[in-house]
Amino acid sequence: MARRTGSADLPLHGGQVPKWLADRMTRLGAVITQAIVHEYGREEFLRRLAHPFWFQSFGAVMGMDWHSSGITTSVIGALKRGLMPLAGEIGIHVCGGRGKHSRQTPNELFLIGERVGFDGNELARASRLVAKVDSAAVQDGFDLYLHGFVVTDDGQWVVVQQGMNGTSRQARRYHWRSEGLKSFVDAPHAAIEGARQGDIINLTDHRASASRLGQLDLLGSLAPDKIAREASTLMAACAPPRSRKTSPQPLLPHLSMPAHHDVRRSDVLLRRLHATLAAAAERGAQDYPELLLLPGVGARTVEALAMVAEVVHGAPYRFADPARFSFAHGGKDRHPFPVPVKVYDQTIQVLKSAVRNAKLGHGEELAAFKRLDDQARQLERHASGAPLEDLFARERRDAAHYGGRSVFGCENALPSPVKEGR
Repeated sequence: MARRTGSADLPLHGGQVPKWLADRMTRLGAVITQAIVHEYGREEFLRRLAHPFWFQSFGAVMGMDWHSSGITTSVIGALKRGLMPLAGEIGIHVCGGRGKHSRQTPNELFLIGERVGFDGNELARASRLVAKVDSAAVQDGFDLYLHGFVVTDDGQWVVVQQGMNGTSRQARRYHWRSEGLKSFVDAPHAAIEGARQGDIINLTDHRASASRLGQLDLLGSLAPDKIAREASTLMAACAPPRSRKTSPQPLLPHLSMPAHHDVRRSDVLLRRLHATLAAAAERGAQDYPELLLLPGVGARTVEALAMVAEVVHGAPYRFADPARFSFAHGGKDRHPFPVPVKVYDQTIQVLKSAVRNAKLGHGEELAAFKRLDDQARQLERHASGAPLEDLFARERRDAAHYGGRSVFGCENALPSPVKEGR
């Protein structure tokens, strides 16, 4: 039976991802995927996508709003665009998307299946069943509007889909994995993300098997009008006695994504951020000396690379605070600071070079990313540094220097402070 990995609250955000950021997300998402597949294989990449904490951190490191529902749409879209030209090389295909694109998933799976050899019709059926379970069998008040189906050449798959509750302005994300899946209707979710909104009718819970069978018997034995009368009687009856004991729903790790847009000290494990920055400082001079000679972006780029290295190599427990990964490339709405476009482009360039050389048998550059992550974990116990507010103030001060950009436009250089006596 599929493994559940956690839940989270996701504020519902609207708006569009600007093209300048969407294009960079496409390139960065693709090269991070290539790095993970090269180091750990396709199955590991699917396992990452099925992990809601990692998924949110993945979107944050790409410059999206660190806490919002928009990460789901933008990450699926970026992966679909970025991995399509690489499908023949890495054997990963992204189908579906938001709205009308989600309804094209079965046809996309059929066409890919004809090309690579898996049973597209069977996977199309899986796609429809997954969507039906999360829209009908799990009645939690969220209407599905996004369905992303990621499948490998050998037919292994992950589904990430999302629903919205317009009244509460919340979104809920659902993660599915084919690995270990025995039943579509008996506790199949790898993870369900979203705010707790009161009672949920979850007919996929394994304790609901008797209810599912009873419903089939009821439909077969009673006329519709009699079912309606029985339902009215039951709804009018009093609630079950408080003394009745029920089996508690197993608790899952819960990531609470707050409504506030700014990144606060409570959102970040500061010790880990300090360790990452310290690792960048210590390893940067040894592994990236040529970057440090570039005016303006060298040391800052290594800091961003250290955050990307954790997304590639980090253990699952390290993604409990997705806000921390927004330090790599900021956020499109200037939270925690404008996207440093020059740093972002340098990150993509360095990582692409490392992956390209690793394919040719020269893995030194890609190994340097692993050393960054290893160093950060070694320093975490005793790392210290500036307060979070000072780090963000530094980034905002230098935003224009790094090509800072947001949905509000390009950043202008701040005026130099007037010295005393002038």
